[in-house]
Amino acid sequence: MYEPIVPSFLGVKHVDSADIQPVLPYIDWTYFFHAWRVSGNFKGIEKMCNCESCRQQFLSRFPLQEQEKASVAWRLFHDARELLGRLVTEQRLTLRSALCFLEARSDGDSILFFDKGKVVLRMPTLRQQHPSERSSFCLSLSDFISPKSDYIGLFCVSVAGAQSLSEEFRRKGDDYSSILVESVSDRLAEAFSEWLHRQVRKHIWGYAPEEELTLEEIRKCRYQGIRPAIGYPSLPDQSLIFEVGKILQLDKIGVQLTENGAMRPNSTICGLYISHPQSNYFMVGRIGEDQLADYAERRGKSKEEMRRWLAGVL
Repeated sequence: MYEPIVPSFLGVKHVDSADIQPVLPYIDWTYFFHAWRVSGNFKGIEKMCNCESCRQQFLSRFPLQEQEKASVAWRLFHDARELLGRLVTEQRLTLRSALCFLEARSDGDSILFFDKGKVVLRMPTLRQQHPSERSSFCLSLSDFISPKSDYIGLFCVSVAGAQSLSEEFRRKGDDYSSILVESVSDRLAEAFSEWLHRQVRKHIWGYAPEEELTLEEIRKCRYQGIRPAIGYPSLPDQSLIFEVGKILQLDKIGVQLTENGAMRPNSTICGLYISHPQSNYFMVGRIGEDQLADYAERRGKSKEEMRRWLAGVL
């Protein structure tokens, strides 16, 4: 039976860092190209320098009819890497984070968060109504939290400085650099989230201190535990951000919430840390009216209000 590991601290901590270098290797450039709608397999491009010899070697990997697209990818990548290098050198960006670890336990399909013995958040979760291909069970995040005694983490990571820099480029009429800053910043936020999760697993929570995974294995989620983000497939209710935001005190790291639950700066990610060895990522998928009604009741809101927040899974 799995015995929950006690985190190194309980409560909230906020950390700012201008040292971006350790995070850079965690950038997954595949999604950078997706953001620019440049499709293709450009694996290994990050290992090549921006010289004509490397460029020709890169282009030669592609059929003649795909080389124009590959050339666009080459230019995009090296423009982005040059820009990122300049921003790091000039310390124009700051990585900001909020971490919180609390006692927790599951209660049916809900997760209870405790601070000093008091329930500070009752988070209802949604359950799959059709098993995924990987499992014969209909999963809910609450399945990975013990009904007796457990721990859970909350996190928010943000890249400060990118939004103002993007607006600065736009005012100068340089829309390309403006969009480039935004897309690079989004990748950096994801990389920071990945890097920080590794620190949590090995050191801060410390439930996997012996972990020795390659970047490729990390990207394939071969690690123990998960970090489902709010608004994403296993936790699709974006309105949860308001309660989680209060616990994390997001204003202390400069993150603001809109009335629709969007986070500003845009390059911001917020979610949960779950440590259970059998936890895995999954999509809730479509839910029926019966589960919508049950969820709304557990959420303490009207069915029609929750219909708006859960439109993507109805």
